[in-house]
Amino acid sequence: MMPHSPEPDGAPDASAQRHVFVYGTLRRGGRNDIARYRPAPVHVADASIAATLYDLGAYPGAVFGGQRRVVGEIYRVAPQVEAELDRLEGVADDGSGEYIRRHLIVEAGAQRFECLVYEIHPSRIEGRAVIDSGDWIAHAAAS
Repeated sequence: MMPHSPEPDGAPDASAQRHVFVYGTLRRGGRNDIARYRPAPVHVADASIAATLYDLGAYPGAVFGGQRRVVGEIYRVAPQVEAELDRLEGVADDGSGEYIRRHLIVEAGAQRFECLVYEIHPSRIEGRAVIDSGDWIAHAAAS
């Protein structure tokens, strides 16, 4: 059972919603801040995942696994927001898109969430710099 907080009156049914882990421009303060979507995503926790973060210019891409950590945020989102995120991330049903839709267990303190996470297609990182901090927002602010 995935943990979730009670919904306020009139809010969408939490059982129809899923969690997404965002690590790039969709984070708070990013140019594609997830808060702009409707119905509004609900911030659940800050977290990090085992991954390597790459600088793709105007946005990052993460490759999952390894010893590095990538900083991000977990949100509860409605199905229609999830579909919009797929479009933004250039997901293709055959796996040839810019990002590949993955499902990972993300730990935030003592809680674990099954999250949708977008992994950059491996063909897109050749020659790209690694962001050592694993934090896109801090990296973009310093650039």
